[in-house]
Amino acid sequence: MKILYFDCFSGVSGDMLLGSLVDSGVDLETLESELAKLGLDGYSLKAYKTKRGQISGTKVDVELSELKEKSHHHHGRHFSEIKIIIEKSKLSEEVKRRSLNIFKKIGVAEAAIHSIPLEKVHFHEVGALDSIVDIVGSVAGIVSLNADKIYASSINTGEGTVKCDHGTLPVPAPATVKLMEGIPCYSSGVKKELATPTGVAILNEMVDEFGSLPSMVIQHSGFGAGRHEIESIPNLLRLIVGEIQSISVSDKDMLMIETNIDDMNPEFYDHISQLLFDAGAVDVFSSPILMKKNRPAQKLSILTLRSTFQKIQKIVFEESTTFGLRYYSVDRAILDRKNVTVETSYGLVNVKIGSFNGEVIQIAPEYEDCKSLAKEKEVPLKQVYNQALQKVQDITQY
Repeated sequence: MKILYFDCFSGVSGDMLLGSLVDSGVDLETLESELAKLGLDGYSLKAYKTKRGQISGTKVDVELSELKEKSHHHHGRHFSEIKIIIEKSKLSEEVKRRSLNIFKKIGVAEAAIHSIPLEKVHFHEVGALDSIVDIVGSVAGIVSLNADKIYASSINTGEGTVKCDHGTLPVPAPATVKLMEGIPCYSSGVKKELATPTGVAILNEMVDEFGSLPSMVIQHSGFGAGRHEIESIPNLLRLIVGEIQSISVSDKDMLMIETNIDDMNPEFYDHISQLLFDAGAVDVFSSPILMKKNRPAQKLSILTLRSTFQKIQKIVFEESTTFGLRYYSVDRAILDRKNVTVETSYGLVNVKIGSFNGEVIQIAPEYEDCKSLAKEKEVPLKQVYNQALQKVQDITQY
């Protein structure tokens, strides 16, 4: 599995993300080519090496033309305007979808803070040309690395106050705090805005899991430089690119957790299952059974790593009506797995490939991708699924 890890020891911003991508091997020309698909002019990208403290990194600047520069601080857009720009662009479906999700997350956060509808939110700094380039460029750069999973550390937010179009705001800014809900964060005491709404929104959308550096084989890394020089900490965002070796032998550290339930609202099972998956469960399923006195019931079964047992146990006790559970060790064997992204006539689809002894055994297009594209293009789901399947079969000769 190819993975990315964003180390936010000095916060995160759009320009830092672009810099970390270029410093880690993404060609500036690739970003320029992708951004040209937006059909916007009046800007150029400039990447150069610089130092923050004693560490060298790459700074990427979005340089505006003289005309754009004059109107830069007075120009913004509503979400509907940004949506039109992105939807009419020639960007891939994945980059479009991810970019729009980011702008929508920012808009929803601003709408909640100001108690106004999303359509009335005016994107000031974020709606300006350079911020659009930061967001779409970061998404395009991350997607180009074709990672199977993306991780990030806790985010250093900074503290104090910051001046913006809304006036003087506390750090982290209210929108940033809203966007960081569910994301681990802290302040190291630096009296600056280290985490911007743009940077946090991008990670909010793109990152699969936040936490410590996972066990991995590092291939290379890079640093994206922030705008300011900070005495106490190098103002850099580190991107680490590596691999997690897939496991094809029996996993000796698995538990099967089970409980019998005969008195719970059936509607609750979906909610509990999602919580269990979010907590790290490998599989969650239920089976119809008969309990004592022939009462119909459901046996809830959870396959998980031993290391997640405490979290799983807590969810089962808090969210279900059970008074107890049982668990036991199990072995399992899994195929070598890798994910690929294929281009169909409807858009990009992620596909999981399973191999045994080097031979492809299973191919499974990602259901949610196919479902999303089928709805967007108003075509049958099976057409998208079958085309994605055929694309991978052509590549693998399965």
